[in-house]
Amino acid sequence: MIKLKTKLTMSYLLIGLLCLLMMAFLANILLERFFIQYVMDNQTLKNQELADQVSNYVDNHQAWDLSLVEQAGINALEEGLILKVIDASGQVIWDATTYNSGMCEAMMSHMASTMSQRVPGWEGGMLETVYPINKNGTFNGTVQVGYYGPYYYTDADAAFIETINLALLLASVFAVIMAVFIGAIMAGRISRPIANVVMKTHEISEGNYEARFDKNSNTKEIDELMHAISSLAQRLENQEGLRRRLTSDVAHELRTPLATLQSHMEAMIDGIWDADEKRLGSCHEEILRLSDLVSDLERLAEIEREPKTSDYEPFSINDVVKQQLAQFEPKFLEKQMSIKFEENGQASIRGNKRQIAQVVVNLLSNAFKFSKTASTVDVAITHEGATVRVSVTDHGIGISEEDLPHIFERFYRVDPSRNRSSGGAGIGLTISEAIVKAHGGMLTVSSTVGVGSTFTIILPKLDRI
Repeated sequence: MIKLKTKLTMSYLLIGLLCLLMMAFLANILLERFFIQYVMDNQTLKNQELADQVSNYVDNHQAWDLSLVEQAGINALEEGLILKVIDASGQVIWDATTYNSGMCEAMMSHMASTMSQRVPGWEGGMLETVYPINKNGTFNGTVQVGYYGPYYYTDADAAFIETINLALLLASVFAVIMAVFIGAIMAGRISRPIANVVMKTHEISEGNYEARFDKNSNTKEIDELMHAISSLAQRLENQEGLRRRLTSDVAHELRTPLATLQSHMEAMIDGIWDADEKRLGSCHEEILRLSDLVSDLERLAEIEREPKTSDYEPFSINDVVKQQLAQFEPKFLEKQMSIKFEENGQASIRGNKRQIAQVVVNLLSNAFKFSKTASTVDVAITHEGATVRVSVTDHGIGISEEDLPHIFERFYRVDPSRNRSSGGAGIGLTISEAIVKAHGGMLTVSSTVGVGSTFTIILPKLDRI
């Protein structure tokens, strides 16, 4: 569990660091682009303000105030701008490069050196923007503003960038610390239930099907996983119980006829009994019982293995039920029983007619065996949406709630004495359920002790198959 928690913590930490690096990288790129655009917009604004200022130094008669123009040019030099003013006739009024060429060259050189240090691989140079001066619709000349471009970081700009980068660095460090802390907490919350799942899964794989989870986690997905594993363990436990009981039931079913055969054969071999027709007939009956049991098991295995849909054909379920009722009627009369049959319209299905008839025979046979003398068995054919239902209801001993969930299991019989006089090998209902499922339907049962039982065959109609 500690190793699992450590791995999860490292995973969360690695993911967090990668996310932080990506966020920091993207933030740095976006910040730089936005800031460069801000510097360029600010430079354009300064250039425009200088041109507007100089345009005020010429009157309506195109007379320039040279002293003010010169003062504006000197002030512009201090801000890294090179001013050049030309009047309407093309004559230069004032030029910063003429006024102090050395200062202009030194300023540009200094800017180039500074930008090269602050931005590795930087390439820039002297740029000029020309602004025409017009007053009252009259052209009065132009103002040329030279500057270092496409952009330039002043000391204040550089300090701002450094501050932002430092803030990003500190935020990243804090985020890493928080990622480690939160990752450790999340890893602990996730690793504990996962480790519990792993442990219980190992127990189940080793045969401890009773292993269950004590409590839920705080994560919905893990709770669903735990519930699924618990359901799997329950089903494995049930299957294990069925397997053991199946072994016991098969042994029981084989023991009685084999013991009878053995005792009869030994008695005849030892000369105690004569091998007459009666005793040989008794041995033959036990052999037939074993043969029937094996045939039932083979039939069940064949149905469950792969239904032969190639043998399916359309037929009327009403006709099949009526045919089996006609065959059972004499037997019911011997027990002073009656059959009440109701059908709500005709219905056709697609399937194996012989197998469906066998299911009806099994249900009628059980109803006959477990019904009281002079009672009535109700048989009904009804429709519900895309399905047809065949129900067989007896008024006999019923089935207890304890036995009801196992009624379709192999060799299961309600009678604890397992006497064949009260039923067959306990595999008839298992075969019936397998046949109905192979036809895309289901076989259900409802029962009340002392009142009776109702078995219902539910099959899809022909138009839905």
